[in-house]
Amino acid sequence: MKKIKFILPLIFAVYFISFTGCSNQAKDGGLKWYDNLENAEQAAQKENKPIFVDFTGSDWCVWCKKLNSEVFTQDAFISYAKKNLILVKIDFPENIPQSASTKYYNQQLAQRFGVQGFPTVILLSSSGTTIAQTGYQPGGAENYVQYLKTVL
Repeated sequence: MKKIKFILPLIFAVYFISFTGCSNQAKDGGLKWYDNLENAEQAAQKENKPIFVDFTGSDWCVWCKKLNSEVFTQDAFISYAKKNLILVKIDFPENIPQSASTKYYNQQLAQRFGVQGFPTVILLSSSGTTIAQTGYQPGGAENYVQYLKTVL
C-alpha cells in the first residue's frame, strides 16, 4: 500500500510535466500560429503586418520538419516573426486527427494558392495580396530571416 501511495503521485507528476512542459508554445518560442487565414488577415490589417502562411505536412514531410527545426524554432526567426509577421500554419498531417471541415478548409486554401508540394510558404501583404512564394531554404534561421527581409 505504501508503494502505491508513492508511485501514484510520481506517475501523475511525470504525466503532468510531460504534457504541459511540451506544449507547442514552448517548442516555438511562444509564437502565435493561426490556423485560419481570415482571422490572420484581420490581425494583419489591425497590426499592419504581412502574413506568413506555411503549408505543411507536419508529421510526415521531411523538408517541413527541417524547416520547423532549423528555422521556426530558432531565436532569429522567433524574434523577427514576433515583431514583423502574422503567422499561419495550414497542416496536412497523415497521423494527426483533423475534422472534416478543417481538411476541407485547408484543401481549399491549397488550391487557391496553387500549392503543389510541401513545405510551401506564401507571403501575403496585410491586405491579402500575394507577395512571394517559397519553401525550405538551407542556411538556417538567420538566412531565412534575411530572405524575408529582402522580399518584404
